[in-house]
Parts: sequence; structure tokens; C-alpha cells
Amino acid sequence: MPYPDRHAYPDRRAYPDRFYPVVDSLSWVARLTKLGVGTIQLRAKNLGDGEALQIVRDALAVTKGTPTKLVVNDYWRAAIVAGAEHLHLGQEDLASLADADLNAIRDAGLTLGLSTHDDEELATALRAKPDYVALGPIFPTTLKSMRFAPQGIAKITEWKKRVGSIPLVAIGGIKLEQAQEIFAAGADSIAVVSDLTQNADPDARVRAWLGQYEEAA
Repeated sequence: MPYPDRHAYPDRRAYPDRFYPVVDSLSWVARLTKLGVGTIQLRAKNLGDGEALQIVRDALAVTKGTPTKLVVNDYWRAAIVAGAEHLHLGQEDLASLADADLNAIRDAGLTLGLSTHDDEELATALRAKPDYVALGPIFPTTLKSMRFAPQGIAKITEWKKRVGSIPLVAIGGIKLEQAQEIFAAGADSIAVVSDLTQNADPDARVRAWLGQYEEAA
């Protein structure tokens, strides 16, 4: 069973939502929450412990009472202290955890999403029994330097067969116009960064993505 009964979600297919923005600031979290986005990842880099705890608390305050699920990237201690429900870790973050740390994350009831870029990382991720696996980059991305080549759409189909019922999130250079093909290849969710944050009209782009989500669902 890839999903032990430790989280109170009646339908795990609803998490993460098919449209899954990844943003780096509280203002983006607030903006997307108002637009009705179901899952938002807060990926704010290079924060100290106090700063991380504050931004997580503030983001949870923004999403409280709304349908939006906030996913905390990296700062697992802050996520636990602030009472978050969802966590995402990269491979480096995962590798730095002791068994006791991973147990603490699970004991706190946090769902766990993990980034993967090749077959070895996928195997490592699956051993941690994640609640979803992110595969990327699917296409070239200019947002950060990547030591991995673009995976391509065919990889999505291959990996979906391997992960089975675990949700597979596609990430990396994906635009709205490619969404149908990505979903058809087997992705359960698409993580979106530049197609939203670098768009001339982000609100309109979000609404378009949400419409695409409804069509694909």
C-alpha cells in the first residue's frame, strides 16, 4: 500500500490539485488563494529559522478558512511548529534527514511530496513512501541551473507506470498550451512556475489554468 492511513483525506486524488503553482512570496500565496487555487507551494529560499517560521505562519493565516492547501517547501521544522499539513522536499533535503527527522514529519501528520530527476532519485523517493512524486524538468527551464537534462513527455508515461497510484506531478518549463498533452501522458498534476509568475496577466493565466484543470478532470 503506497498510502498508509495516516492522513484524513477521503479522496487522495484531490491532492495535489491538477494545477499546482509554485511561488516564492506571501503576496503570491495571497493572490492565488483569492483566485481559488486549490494547492499552492511556497518555495522561499535562503531563509533563517525565524524567517522561515514567520512566513509559514503568515501563509497559513492567509489560506486559513479557504479551500487552498499550502505546501511548505524545504522548511520542515517550521512546517511542524506552525501546524502546516503539507510538505515538499528536494532530494538534497531528503538526504539530509535522519530517520528521526522523517519520523517527526510523519508523526506531525504532514503529507510528503518529493522531487525526482532520474531513476536513482525515484527509487530513493519511493523508499520514503511519499504522498506524491514530482518529475522534472520536463522541458528546459531558465529559472534555475539544472544538472539534469529535460526529461520529455515520454518519461511521464514511463514513470507513471512505475509509481502506480502515487500521484505524479510534472514540473519544469510547462506552459498552459502543453497541459492536455502532459495530462494525457499520465501526469496527475502540473507544477507551474514561470508560466504564471512571468506572465503579463497572471490572474488571467490562473483562470485559464483552472479552466484547463476542469476540462482535464
